[in-house]
Amino acid sequence: MENSLEKTGSATLPEERIVLIGGRWAGKSWSGNTILRGERFQYGRVRTTQVEVRHGEVEGRKLTVVDAPGWSSCLSLTDIPEGEKQSFKLYASKSPPGPHVFLLVLPIDSAFTQEQRTTLEEHMKLLGGQVWRFTMVLFTCGDYLGEKTIEQHIESEGEALKWLIGRCGNRYHVFNNKDKANLSQVSVLLEKIDKMMKNNGGASYKTDEQTFQIITEKQEDVTRRAKERQTNAEKQRQQRIKLIPEEKKTIPKVQMILLGSRNVGKTSVGNTILGCKDQGGGKRTANSVVKRGFVGETDVALIDTPGWWKGFPAWDTPEIIKEEIIHSMFLCPPGPHIFLLVIDAHASFHNIHLEAVTSHLELLGEGVWKHTMIVFTRGDWLGAKSIEEFIEGEGEALQCLVDQCENRYHVISNKNANDREQITELMKKITETVAENSCNYFAPDQQLLDCIKEKRKCVKEAALLRQKQVNAMRDSAGSRVRLDALKVVLLGQKTFGKSATGNTILRKDVFATCQNEQNREENGVVAGRQVTVIDTPGWWGESSRWTEVLDKEIARGLSLSPSGVHAVLLVVPLIPTFGDPQRVAVKEHMNLFDARIWKHTIVVFTHGDELADRSVEEHIESEHQSLRWLVDQCENKYHTINNIKRRDMTQVTELFEKIEEMVAGNGGQLFCPAMEETHQRIWEKAHRNQLKIVLKQRLASEFKRRELQLIMGFRQTLQDLLADIQASPVATKPTFFIGDMTNKKNKVTEYRKNYKKGEEEKLEAKISREIKKLDEEIMKSPTLQSSMDILVPDFAANSPAEFWSLSDQKISDSNFDKVLGWLSKLHVSTNRDNQLTVNFSETSGYRSVLSLDFDIGSIIND
Repeated sequence: MENSLEKTGSATLPEERIVLIGGRWAGKSWSGNTILRGERFQYGRVRTTQVEVRHGEVEGRKLTVVDAPGWSSCLSLTDIPEGEKQSFKLYASKSPPGPHVFLLVLPIDSAFTQEQRTTLEEHMKLLGGQVWRFTMVLFTCGDYLGEKTIEQHIESEGEALKWLIGRCGNRYHVFNNKDKANLSQVSVLLEKIDKMMKNNGGASYKTDEQTFQIITEKQEDVTRRAKERQTNAEKQRQQRIKLIPEEKKTIPKVQMILLGSRNVGKTSVGNTILGCKDQGGGKRTANSVVKRGFVGETDVALIDTPGWWKGFPAWDTPEIIKEEIIHSMFLCPPGPHIFLLVIDAHASFHNIHLEAVTSHLELLGEGVWKHTMIVFTRGDWLGAKSIEEFIEGEGEALQCLVDQCENRYHVISNKNANDREQITELMKKITETVAENSCNYFAPDQQLLDCIKEKRKCVKEAALLRQKQVNAMRDSAGSRVRLDALKVVLLGQKTFGKSATGNTILRKDVFATCQNEQNREENGVVAGRQVTVIDTPGWWGESSRWTEVLDKEIARGLSLSPSGVHAVLLVVPLIPTFGDPQRVAVKEHMNLFDARIWKHTIVVFTHGDELADRSVEEHIESEHQSLRWLVDQCENKYHTINNIKRRDMTQVTELFEKIEEMVAGNGGQLFCPAMEETHQRIWEKAHRNQLKIVLKQRLASEFKRRELQLIMGFRQTLQDLLADIQASPVATKPTFFIGDMTNKKNKVTEYRKNYKKGEEEKLEAKISREIKKLDEEIMKSPTLQSSMDILVPDFAANSPAEFWSLSDQKISDSNFDKVLGWLSKLHVSTNRDNQLTVNFSETSGYRSVLSLDFDIGSIIND
């Protein structure tokens, strides 16, 4: 158990220790002032960046109030820096020996969503399961209730809030922090805390000592390594300064490119450098744009580029964004002096982020890292922590990136744009980097620009052709009949925006945008039509997470309307890219139904704002061929929707019109799948997946066996070598450095023998260590069997009912069970080239050579 309880005495305590926790801008600091009846914490537009402790005496009680930094309600725990998570676990230790209550602060004036519940639950797990016994919800903004009671608010807000209140044992209280004269609201809160303490037997929450010790040691180690990095970075910087000629202490002209993922403050960095206000109105950067200005005496050309999605590598980024990033180098001929890689100093940075950064920067060409400097944004959120402590505390991925840039980094606060000192220091570091590169530009490869121009020309031509085909198809579809009632079903992968699209269509929040596992049907009157929307569970992008239950539920969604549906809306986002894995997933799920489904399907592209000034046809033609395959399968029936602009009714009415055109083209027929055949296909798919699993097990087991053979063979070689060394004359004779000191010849001879023996002893010790390591590796390996039947069950010998619960199928007679039985006895061996082989037929002699990463599914499906 991570946490324990500590007895503190009687039920009524003279001291009460309180920790305020919750999301940002919830009113924690203000509530702390209300409790202590004074201006003890800064509040309002000032953010709490580090834990603060205040003491006071209120109504005969000695109070200790801890104000903890708030978490971001829109970020999951994986998006939060490691140091922040560690600190959160130790907040309770700031009120020794431990707090009596955690006041979980929630504002009444904003909704408590399912996503916020997930974020809150993840944070509370850091404190251990016992924390809920000591937690009470403190609602702020009580004046927003009006005539409504807090209980009515709780019941009307939804399941997420009711879950939270239940988790806290129905302990809650309401504050109106504006009403300072109302002292009773504090009195009632303290009485509720007294009651909770009595129910807990006078116990207080205490952080586990081992947890405290581990985190404290980690923080001390981070502080030590941060000082070392700071020292090394300063040494490297001094070396760069020496390279600057005296007459070029101020660089006359510099050309820089901003790179980074979305929402890290890239554009704000550019504005802060140039000392100008945001002219884009907060819009996303869709194209690379050049901005010019002077910073001191330096003429600056700054190119802002579109950001990639955080954590997504370059191969998942749409082609147009990659083209714009590459094209940025040609907007400042002959090339940029420096690339400013923007990283958020108040967010996590893991291996997936490192891979994303690396893959995108390497699009620019060899040698890019010598011209790259990291600019950390949101420096104001670091508080008293140095940027080096953030780097060392976040982990190896960020440290690796900083090392790759040879400790060229800088931190700024875009919120404090008037602080020109941070920009002056940045310009000095840029000058030093330019000097280190001998004032040379980063020269881009002209062929890259030629390829972009040629590709864009082809894309425009193909897009125009597709537009003509779509127009011709819509003209020949027959006269559209306006339908009074529409029934649509939503299909798609998880996180693709399916539920959000349903909400946009119905113009109300009825579908939870978190991952749902069951169908849900909702209705509404939209654009004069009675619209029914069926939201099905999204399928997983990874085939390894497939379940038969999920496929059955998706199929059931299409049967909720007995008469059928007018349209199947297959939801696909414009970003990230739609590649082969997504195509395979779509094909597998659409194949559960008969081929007629494509005639009734429209591809609905979400994230319509991603198009900027491009047409959706240009996006289709510029992307992976898998996307064109999908659009062709649907016979050019597609539509773009922007779920952010919910009030834009034209996008919904246009979708309805396209559905009505499709219905007219289908002769008024609705799509109603044959469920018996669909279940048969699901059953067959389940068996195919079982075949894949078994075959992978067989091959993986053989691979491990061969690997162990090689280890044991190498071990034997080392043992033989060791035996030879130990049996050599020099190794068996005792040689000591003794002899006639006057006989130099004997002295040299003995010295050589001793030296040779010493070297052999070192070699012997080294070989012994290697043998010991190999012994440990062998011990880790599974016990080998002469036959691998123990690893793979004989499916033919077992009752299939144990594996498949489909009473309406005669499974015992199925060919699948015969194949499974055959596969369990499949012979895996090696050929002359030491490759894995599978002998499919002992009589024919036919043998296939396979690698462990081959597409097993393609063989089984064929």
